[in-house]
Amino acid sequence: MSKKRILELIGSFELGGSELQAVRLTNRLARQGLFDVRVACLDPAGPLAKDLEYSGEIRSFPLSSFYDVNFARQVRDLARFIREEEIELIHTHDFYTNIFGMAGAMFAGVKRVASKRETHSKTPKQLFVEKQAFRAAHRIVVNSEAIRGFLTEAGVSAEKIVTIYNGLDPRCFVDRPRGDRAEALSALAINVKRESKLVTIVANMRSDVKNHELFLRSAKRVSADNDDAIFMIVGEGELRPRYEKMANVLGIAERCRFLGPRSDVGALLSVSDCGVLCSRSEGFSNAILEYMAAGLPVVATDVGGAREAVMHGESGFVVPSNDEAALASAISSLLNDSDLAVRMGSAGRKAALERFSDTAQLAAVTSLYNELLDR
Repeated sequence: MSKKRILELIGSFELGGSELQAVRLTNRLARQGLFDVRVACLDPAGPLAKDLEYSGEIRSFPLSSFYDVNFARQVRDLARFIREEEIELIHTHDFYTNIFGMAGAMFAGVKRVASKRETHSKTPKQLFVEKQAFRAAHRIVVNSEAIRGFLTEAGVSAEKIVTIYNGLDPRCFVDRPRGDRAEALSALAINVKRESKLVTIVANMRSDVKNHELFLRSAKRVSADNDDAIFMIVGEGELRPRYEKMANVLGIAERCRFLGPRSDVGALLSVSDCGVLCSRSEGFSNAILEYMAAGLPVVATDVGGAREAVMHGESGFVVPSNDEAALASAISSLLNDSDLAVRMGSAGRKAALERFSDTAQLAAVTSLYNELLDR
């Protein structure tokens, strides 16, 4: 019997949480081999394209607006592409692909799965348009119960919503250095001393949603009580110059390491002492799972699905959003009590392995696809 043909429609291959999850899921589906996987996108640009384990042609459908002739033309072309390629199910992965993909797939008459991974950065008009796209979907995959609640409160049918947590990248599981820590630090070229206590945040700097300002203000407070604290900021984005300037103004520039995008995040986390998420808003944070997988205690703001991942008081601390005193106090408590940090890190790693594995995510997605395709 021939395999069912499915289409993963990805917005772009820029570095971002939704894009990263879409690429990783596509790779897992392709390796699994149960479906004939095809890939399309809105914009083929971005470094994640090289990580995609797909040798076929990636068809792109560039959009300039939802309200122009080009959008209608691209919807028509997507519907034609779906029919010609005999695709039976389409899965879209973000705001733009949800709207575009559901429209094209409706015209083609195939099964439709949309995704929702965040609650922020959308205007009321955008949320209204996305809600119409969700009406066209047969199922909506969310990555936390917090997102499920957000959608049901907005009037989206609860019967359509399926919670499937993000899957962990195996590269996050990097053992902590067993030999001289100085050697591991030197290999990473981050210019810190062996005795330094490393507080790490992994987050893009494309908008202020990740709230790096809160991280830096808290870093100043932590620095006052801990001479060995160093703050590692991993990520890229146009706001980076603003945050570098802010570190200077706060007088902590010498304590901060702006590392930019890194391909060795797992290794960086393996030498860190604490992982921080200080977002104003989230769906379900990839960074939290990476911290947990690396055996790091986590300090996270109470947004999105943070409490679904971090067991407060057991694998880390969940603090009020935008409360720099609470964030700094939680970080300091971990830096000043190594036994507590190790205990919390171990609990987090165990939870990550048991609850958020890529195997569990793949099994859930496969089950969902089969349920719809077998109808």
